[in-house]
Amino acid sequence: MNTLITMQYVGTKYHGFQVQQNALSVCEVLQNALEKLYGTRPPVKGCSRTDSGVHALCYCVSFIQPKPIDPQRLPLAINMFLPDDIRVISAQKVADDFHARYSSKSKEYIYRIYNSSTDDVFRKGTYWRFSKRLDVSAMQAAARLLCGPHDFAAYMSAGSKIIDTVRTVHFLTVNQQGDDITIHICADGYLYNMVRIIVGTLIEVGTHRMKAADVADVTKSKDRSKAGDTAPAEGLFLYKVNY
Repeated sequence: MNTLITMQYVGTKYHGFQVQQNALSVCEVLQNALEKLYGTRPPVKGCSRTDSGVHALCYCVSFIQPKPIDPQRLPLAINMFLPDDIRVISAQKVADDFHARYSSKSKEYIYRIYNSSTDDVFRKGTYWRFSKRLDVSAMQAAARLLCGPHDFAAYMSAGSKIIDTVRTVHFLTVNQQGDDITIHICADGYLYNMVRIIVGTLIEVGTHRMKAADVADVTKSKDRSKAGDTAPAEGLFLYKVNY
């Protein structure tokens, strides 16, 4: 039975989802749990590669169950063998040709900024604390210029072997509630570190080191050095996968 599970995890101590040779990954921990449950280690298909330290509110994994367990019972069964910072929250049967990554139409991420001079001790590790006050209106204006199909080469970290760097951003919003700023993006695909570099560029606009209109020039340049710094991983969450 091809099964889709949806997970949440705090990525602080994990080196992303994908299995790493010399570091602990979410995938390794999940497969360890599945092996204990089924008595065999099934291959799994993750919806996305996430960087070290990135969190997930909705991470999707598909796999063929070695022996069928009712999807309603499956989350509890897997969670018995998972640590507290990883949880399966739902499961469902899917078509035989369904693939958690390649069947997706778009993915959504949120990035959390805590615009304060002091940390929130109860949420530390799940946001980027930025002490200088940010001009959210300017950031919103810049975000609008990044929507639609563009060549996002300027927002890709060096070292990527991707040739086609055109992606379509369906929406990119910047919302503020008190000291909390949330950047929400939905796109048909992402380049390496694209979201975090976009966030870093919006920070440049929010601190007036760059004008909102300059973002269009950064995009046209296709030059990584023209964009902002890569924002820290701890503020980034995979928010939703759309199928």
